[in-house]
Amino acid sequence: MPFPGERVRFGANLAPHADPAEQFALAGRSEALGFDALWCGDHIVFNIPLYESLTLLSFYAAHTKRIRVGTCVYLLALRHPTVAAKTTATLDALSGGRLIFGVGVGGEIPKEFEAVGVPRNERGARVTEGIEVLRALWTQTPASFSGRFFKFEGVNIDPKPVQPGGPPIWIGGRSDAALQRAARLGNGWVSYVVTADRYRQSVEKIRTAAAGRSLDGFETAHLTFITIGKDYETAKAAWVKRLSTRYNQDFGPLADRYGFIGTPAQCIEQIERFIDAGCRYFVLNAICEVPDEAEQLERLASDILPHFRKTPLTPHPTSPQRGEEKR
Repeated sequence: MPFPGERVRFGANLAPHADPAEQFALAGRSEALGFDALWCGDHIVFNIPLYESLTLLSFYAAHTKRIRVGTCVYLLALRHPTVAAKTTATLDALSGGRLIFGVGVGGEIPKEFEAVGVPRNERGARVTEGIEVLRALWTQTPASFSGRFFKFEGVNIDPKPVQPGGPPIWIGGRSDAALQRAARLGNGWVSYVVTADRYRQSVEKIRTAAAGRSLDGFETAHLTFITIGKDYETAKAAWVKRLSTRYNQDFGPLADRYGFIGTPAQCIEQIERFIDAGCRYFVLNAICEVPDEAEQLERLASDILPHFRKTPLTPHPTSPQRGEEKR
């Protein structure tokens, strides 16, 4: 059984655009299209240019009114959690309580850990302790903490976040350690590059690991690499090309297993499999060349979202109509 919750929700994870005006235009358009949140990834060192996540989300919040903003996911081990607590409290306060703080351990790029002087093999323990630091600083005045990595006495972080208890923390990851962290400390969990069957199993592992902790309001999410095309093979080619560049590895062997790829009907079928597995929130990351992202967002809003909502959206004047492909 999935976690009880509201309707299925959809966020948009935008690519980094070289022109800030294009970035913020897409943020505003995503809000108008009815997406529930704007998301961004987080790295200090990466294979492609990438904006610093909390700085970017602050600009998204300033260019929008109601849409939430979130990290998918913030690599907390790379930063001191006291600084992260101050930054996120500020962002939550200035945005009117719109921040969702997705956190994870990372590790796929060892140079990031070398660059900040954090041992890579400590990343999981640092994230776990860091979450405890965040919550202490968000909620206590003054706050004190004594742990393996961080110690302080009588520290105030003001102003506090707008959201009671601080922004919801969604734990990212696929490992059993990540699932246990989500069950013990998270307000939600977000996966990536898993099958629907593994997703279902992971939801059950979270339930078991919660060990009596209430999971009311717990969010189950999935970072969804999605490409809409005129047919499966065309969409697959675009999906593989972009992700192979982003992650500096061949995504060809992963496409059939993990991709949300093809016509709108095919993508809807793949989303429905995850809904059946217990997913209630899809962070839609349109996988395409950066100049094509606006069109992909329009198609997601016109061809995918209405299937899961009662009131269809009116297509944008510049968006291809259903069944019409870009020429």
